Amino acid sequence: MTPRALILIEGASTGNGMLYVHAAQRLGLHPITLATDPAQYDYLAAEGIEAIRVDTDNLEALIHECSRLRATYDIAGITGFAGSDESVHVTVGKLCRYFDLPGPNPASIERCYDKFAQRQLLAQAGVPVPPYRVAENAREVQKAAAEIGLPVVLKPIVGSGSSGVRLCREIDEVAEHSTYLLSGPHNWRCLPRILVEEFAQGPFCIAHIMGEEVIAIAAGDFGPPPYFIFRETIFPAPLADSEHKHIVDVSLNCLQALGLGWGPANIEFRRTKRGPVVIEVNPRLSGAPDPQLVQLAYGVDLITEHVKLVIGDEWDLRRRHSCTAAARNLVPDRDGTLDWIEGASRAAAIPGVTEVKLYFEPKTPIVKKGDYRDWIGHVIAASPSIAQTEAILQRAVDLIDWSITPFPTLNE
Repeated sequence: MTPRALILIEGASTGNGMLYVHAAQRLGLHPITLATDPAQYDYLAAEGIEAIRVDTDNLEALIHECSRLRATYDIAGITGFAGSDESVHVTVGKLCRYFDLPGPNPASIERCYDKFAQRQLLAQAGVPVPPYRVAENAREVQKAAAEIGLPVVLKPIVGSGSSGVRLCREIDEVAEHSTYLLSGPHNWRCLPRILVEEFAQGPFCIAHIMGEEVIAIAAGDFGPPPYFIFRETIFPAPLADSEHKHIVDVSLNCLQALGLGWGPANIEFRRTKRGPVVIEVNPRLSGAPDPQLVQLAYGVDLITEHVKLVIGDEWDLRRRHSCTAAARNLVPDRDGTLDWIEGASRAAAIPGVTEVKLYFEPKTPIVKKGDYRDWIGHVIAASPSIAQTEAILQRAVDLIDWSITPFPTLNE
């Protein structure tokens, strides 16, 4: 019998790759990862997972490779495992169309990929979004900031994981960050254009969606400004029933406005005085550890259910239980060389802690980017209540410590 394979296309990875591999194996599929550099994914070699080197930015090269694989395998489905990169899901959608497999609409994904186009479509549909402008040079950025009023958030119109996103409270900060975004060796995947938007103030939350169903709403917390680096995520968000319903209704309006509704999506909100305001619609699963948190909180394995959809099987999104799950990201406060990091095993031994993961070994250089790349690890905990989960999480994090020696300066 010809083995059934699931093709996994890499993107800007945030930890979901191994989860997709394991989900495929549980479903009796042979996972094959296509990557520009498979060696960067340690689990592939460690677990003997088939991987093929191919330029994943080249659609024709991917079509050629998948066509070659069809001589050996029954390709049951194609998907991407990136948790923070819409571009790979545009490619996945095009591959699925080419091979007549279930997949997302690439045009709908592209509408989300361009943050300015996304804002326009949402605003036209009456979805609440922050006042915004798009700018192509420093003069236009400053004009937009003056029209909107400080503080403003500046971000590249294409990007993910909070890369290049900054809160600017003063006009000097606007000038500084616009210069940074418009120059330098950035990988924005497009000509530099800047989205300037009002800073929507209020608690952050994020709706996790499969198809046209809101599965869960989480609360999020960031580190200190001016950057938006996730510090903690907790399921479920502490919402009144009316707030929950309002966010669900706005989420479904977003899907309709953007032509989404197939597969996973997540929608970021700020709960402002005038109600929930949409910050961003992402037509994909969130990166790790959010899928693990959903499974801990509700017993719904979003990655396995996504794979079922990808291969044409019927998914099951029913909740099995209800508890509180949370993750705390570990973020250093300086650049330098990581001398040592310890306490992970003691933290993992605390009842209620389900995972402690460190991303770097000692002697690794640490250079803060102001986005998700600043994380050096995370801790996950779960319990029946928010208060108990928070207490477990704090106790575990307090046991983890590290030392970073600043890089030598030119005068030293």
